Amino acid sequence: MVGIILASHGEFANGILQSGAMIFGDQPDVKAVTLQPSEGPDDLKAKIEAAIATFENQDEVLFLVDLWGGTPFNQSNGIINGHEDKWAIVTGLNLPMLIEAYASRMSMTSAHEIATHICEVARDGVKTQPATLEPKKEKEEVVTKQTAGAIPEGTVLGDGHIKYVLARVDTRLLHGQVATTWTKTTQPNRIIVVSDSVAHDDLRKKMIEQAAPPGVKANVVPIDKMIQVAKDPRFGNTKAMLLFETPQDALRAIKGGVDIKELNIGSMAHSLGKVVVNKAIAMNQDDIKTLEELKEMGVTFDVRKVPADSKENMDNLLKKAKAELKNS
Repeated sequence: MVGIILASHGEFANGILQSGAMIFGDQPDVKAVTLQPSEGPDDLKAKIEAAIATFENQDEVLFLVDLWGGTPFNQSNGIINGHEDKWAIVTGLNLPMLIEAYASRMSMTSAHEIATHICEVARDGVKTQPATLEPKKEKEEVVTKQTAGAIPEGTVLGDGHIKYVLARVDTRLLHGQVATTWTKTTQPNRIIVVSDSVAHDDLRKKMIEQAAPPGVKANVVPIDKMIQVAKDPRFGNTKAMLLFETPQDALRAIKGGVDIKELNIGSMAHSLGKVVVNKAIAMNQDDIKTLEELKEMGVTFDVRKVPADSKENMDNLLKKAKAELKNS
């Protein structure tokens, strides 16, 4: 695995390391190195060299640095002298860049390859809202789009069956961990939030659609509409990530014919009448009943917030919830 050095003036590197862990989970062979006001270039160089010495693979090292020409860059640039064939530096460190670097390590084994790849993602991560504030490019690319209109009903695309790369229960629906970590891991071409309440809330619906990561379209549909989509052969080329607010919504969709074999349980928020069973999940009697019914239907559970987490055992969590509710 490619080792990563995060280098910055002040505490920025430590902060972005923590932010990355919140979204992608704790990562091995990643070290934050900071230049403090009381320190000089030699102090920083010693820190960087000590950090690299902890990496399991010191042949491939990627330096993600805050600013071109600053001391963290200059010291990193001196250290890679003689290693240019394997090591690389990318400046302008931002959170999209870091998350993409983490994801890239899953499939890329070269620091050079990752460095080339993450630059475009880092640039695309700089956006404005409203979008009209985006600066105009000097040369606009001319793109010709063919408007085919709606695909005729009855058309069969692909094998006629929608593919579910992930089905997840998450009270927060589409947020950073989902839009980055899970999207990179499962590679959907469409994210579908399946919720009656959100589908009828124009503000929440708009916010979710705008939160979609680059290259992936997000839709919000009621549960009955998702049941129709699941049976429509026009979605045969769709690789979908389904997001449910509650296990009850997931159960209703599955009973209606949405062919989900495994359900990722990411978070179930605490509220009145629920008991906490781990850091992300709280349950009441209805949740227990729903999850047990899903289990009886043959649905398996993948209980974890991000792919890097270890999977938890749903039977143990249900047992704990029953005991807590009995004693409450």
